[in-house]
Amino acid sequence: MALASPAAAQTGGDPIYYQDPDGRPFYSLTPTKTPDGRDYRPVAAGADLSFDEEPPAATAVTVAADRKIKFYRNPMGLADTSPTPKKDSMGMDYIPVYEDEDTDDGSVKLSPGKIQRTGVKSEPAALRIICTQIRAPGTVQLDERRVSIVSFRFEGFVEKVEDVTTGEHVHKGQALMRVYGPSLSSAAAEYLSALNAKADSGVSAQALKGARRRLENLGMPEKAIAEIERTREISLSIPWPAPQDGEILERAAVNGMRAAPGDMLFRIADHQVVWVLVDIAERDLEQIAIGQKVDVRPRAFPSRAFSGEVVLIYPHLNAQTRTARVRIELANPDGLLRPDMYVDAEIETGNPRPVLTVPESAVLDSGSRQAVFVDKGQGRFEPRDVKLGHRGGGYVEVREGVAEGEPVVVSANFLIDAESNLKAALKGFSDAGAQP
Repeated sequence: MALASPAAAQTGGDPIYYQDPDGRPFYSLTPTKTPDGRDYRPVAAGADLSFDEEPPAATAVTVAADRKIKFYRNPMGLADTSPTPKKDSMGMDYIPVYEDEDTDDGSVKLSPGKIQRTGVKSEPAALRIICTQIRAPGTVQLDERRVSIVSFRFEGFVEKVEDVTTGEHVHKGQALMRVYGPSLSSAAAEYLSALNAKADSGVSAQALKGARRRLENLGMPEKAIAEIERTREISLSIPWPAPQDGEILERAAVNGMRAAPGDMLFRIADHQVVWVLVDIAERDLEQIAIGQKVDVRPRAFPSRAFSGEVVLIYPHLNAQTRTARVRIELANPDGLLRPDMYVDAEIETGNPRPVLTVPESAVLDSGSRQAVFVDKGQGRFEPRDVKLGHRGGGYVEVREGVAEGEPVVVSANFLIDAESNLKAALKGFSDAGAQP
């Protein structure tokens, strides 16, 4: 900013205002004097304040021969236009508006100097693969399909519990306890009689099959039935095996206890495969799909990463937290993942196919409207409404509004938007003034 010097204030045409002779910030539109009787010095238009990079002498308006001026607008943005050059009340020249600048397509035209000073940059819309990571906390849970309990289908007694305790790993078929049951012994005796009668050809195959089916219905282990068939003897108690591999979560059986049908004696779970349940924010649900790959890092082992995939999106939303639960299935061969352990999950979302994208900085988002400025060349920029899709990596998908290869403004677009709004306002004032 340059201030008028005392020498320059005396030249340059008719004065537009008067300034204190000592250069203090006192001004007057009419000739006046200081308290001590000295005259205020006149300041001409050429010696007024200047914000331009060029000297004030170069402010004369030059019009190219091939461009036609349509009208002149008020330099302060007021609703006033003129068909001929003029000055406002402060002596400022009206700004010319050319016919090629006053278009009805809503585009904005900037001079090369203004484009350079504001730092306007453009980048073409291009096809890219957008991948977004959604991070969410979660907890490890048991796979419900890998949990079983040990119970009787008859009233019986636990003669002896084997040397197994809560937390130990057991294998399928490993003996957990020895069991006696009156109904089980009676059915075993009936089956043994049918076996002996068959050997003497005194019983039909159907009766033998029925006797064996009764043992199976009572839940007698297959190994115990095979032992009866081999030895032709019935033991007072039989060993009761584990139904699957896994860890003992609960042990309710004790030596000598009486157990009713359905009483839980052991609870066993297999931890080779576990679930991770994470809560996803409602706004991110659109990006979640079955089969997406997930990296899970337990907080107890931050250096370890487990790979899994989304297997289920629960159908209900938590009304308090506005989140939906997502189930991730993980292999756990080392048993490091334990139930109720906290983990951090990273879900890879996005379309594996390339989509049309522009930088996020190119989008002007008012909340209800999204737009970009398309660089049409020759300093002209056209505002274009767009329909957006997924975001990621500093880019946003454009589903409608821009074609591949069209350059969009990615820097200083808010300045162009301000220029566009000013132009629209001026045009509205001009049209209103032209109406009778």
